[in-house]
Amino acid sequence: MHKPKKQAALGFIFATLFIDVMGLGIIIPVIPKLIEHLIHGDVSDASWYGGWLTTAYAGMQFLFAPLIGNLSDRFGRRPVLLCSLLGFSVDYAFSAFAPTIGLLFVGRIVAGITGASFTTANAYIADISEPEKRAANFGLVGVAFGLGFIVGPVIGGMLGKYDVHYPFIAAAALALLNAIYGYFILPESLAPENRRPLDVKKINPFTSIFKLKKYKSVIGLAFSLFLVYFAVQAVQSVWTFYTMQKFGWNEAAIGWSLGFVGLMVATVQGGLIRIILPKLGQERSIWIGLLLYAIGLALFAFATKGWMMYAILVPYCLGGIAGPAIQGYMSNSVPANEQGNLQGGLTGLMSFSSIFGPLVMTESFYYFTKPNPFFQFPGAPYIIGAILMLLSAILAVRSFRRGRERLANEPA
Repeated sequence: MHKPKKQAALGFIFATLFIDVMGLGIIIPVIPKLIEHLIHGDVSDASWYGGWLTTAYAGMQFLFAPLIGNLSDRFGRRPVLLCSLLGFSVDYAFSAFAPTIGLLFVGRIVAGITGASFTTANAYIADISEPEKRAANFGLVGVAFGLGFIVGPVIGGMLGKYDVHYPFIAAAALALLNAIYGYFILPESLAPENRRPLDVKKINPFTSIFKLKKYKSVIGLAFSLFLVYFAVQAVQSVWTFYTMQKFGWNEAAIGWSLGFVGLMVATVQGGLIRIILPKLGQERSIWIGLLLYAIGLALFAFATKGWMMYAILVPYCLGGIAGPAIQGYMSNSVPANEQGNLQGGLTGLMSFSSIFGPLVMTESFYYFTKPNPFFQFPGAPYIIGAILMLLSAILAVRSFRRGRERLANEPA
């Protein structure tokens, strides 16, 4: 592929990922109101359905990502990416006018299947990148995620002020326009001679997770990272319901707050982490980051004013140094020829936590905002998240200690 075509293809992939994430972000601020409208209930009731909708979406992504990736190895990247974009467009349009909560679930399931195309987008980048530029080009994925999650919720919140269906229509239009653009611009990156038959053994989504068992030196840290992924669902799954219920925020206020979350995450992950990690070292970055996460989550639970949520986001987002530090520590503990298996397993853990984490967090919010035998406490999911972060910190410290003991006992 010639250089101008490569640049155009990279631009398209960036736009695809950006629109995918922005499309998800656009609908987040209005999901509670849309569910309330469909079930004729309140925010607490909507949170119960919201958790199951998120689980349906994440579950489909987890189950279908290996299949979609293998289909792209068999038929090429281009048709899979274009079909995914068309699927997204149809799904968002369908969800905008879904007359019942059951049909909204159908839409989320279809979106989860078509959203499993991130694997194909990454494969496309690998196809067209020279080895020395591959890391930089993969960095576009992170940039697209960050920008998409900053812009999407803000647009969704602004549109949602007028009608809860408008953000879905906007997301559908963006996906359709990108599919049309890609049809004329996007070349195929996988040469026919490099394609392979569909391998049924490679479409089991649990395979990559099971392979983590062989890395005994980092298995404790892998579980620590799983707890981090699980705990952050307290923010990702409950934020809209919590701020609506406790502070009376509308769609626009939620959109602006989520845009601020995206900006803080991008600042920490894209800039501060490069300064903080070398100064603190990996071990200290991990347990300090996990403690900051735990403190932030606990403070969210007891916030009494809306502005406090913005202030608390600062220590909470600084906790984001922990995840990359854990991954870096694990990566340094595994041979170079095993990195693919390790990263595949960690991605599987993240996906797995996205299936069950939202359920636990939204169910606890639902239980503690309805009449119950104990007391009402909307911040319950954040307390659960804080406890999980502390457990993660304990596991990480134990793993470091065992690692040092193992090194000390090895013959010189």
